[in-house]
Amino acid sequence: MILHNYFRSSASFRVRIALNLKGLPYDYVSVHLAKGDHKLAAYADKSADRLVPLLEVDGESLSQSMAIIEYLDETHVNSPLLPKDALGRAKVRALAQSISCEIHPLNNLRVLKYLVKELKQDEATKNAWYVHWCREGLEAFERQLASDAAYRAKNGQTASVYCYGSTPTLADCCLVPQIFNARRFSVPFDGLPLTMAAFDSCMKLSEFQAAQPSNCPDFEA
Repeated sequence: MILHNYFRSSASFRVRIALNLKGLPYDYVSVHLAKGDHKLAAYADKSADRLVPLLEVDGESLSQSMAIIEYLDETHVNSPLLPKDALGRAKVRALAQSISCEIHPLNNLRVLKYLVKELKQDEATKNAWYVHWCREGLEAFERQLASDAAYRAKNGQTASVYCYGSTPTLADCCLVPQIFNARRFSVPFDGLPLTMAAFDSCMKLSEFQAAQPSNCPDFEA
């Protein structure tokens, strides 16, 4: 497998985590978004949406991190990233999509660049935009975790160690990169005890540690 990705990309980070949790080896190919590598023919000819990540596997090219991760989960059944039951899968997908569909699109690099270059907003305004939408999204995420915690307590079930249950799921693959990005913009994490507990649990695992940006070959401080 070949993973075209960028060390700072949250979506790429998600897939690196999933590949590590599955124990799947892959070749790392850097696509430097800040330098515009994704727009060059060498990559644009491979990627219809000209985004990262892109996974080349079995002669096919797969885009969109969530689709890639679910493909990996369906084709490699070890260390499942979605629960066996339909209700559990729906809850995990809801948590994951709260980040991938609600927080991340508003704070994507191309959106932030548009705010500065096209709409002429200064750095302080751009950063305020990021902090507002990220914090609002994380508060919604915390409420979802609290709702599940209350349900588990009411039904005598063991409290979750990660976002959902006792093993990492798709939701954790999304949460950890979002927290890494939020730290770069000094988003406050107070009042998010369940969210940060799940993050801390994930970061105790070597699979998450190995996937973090500082361990990527194209890392830049």
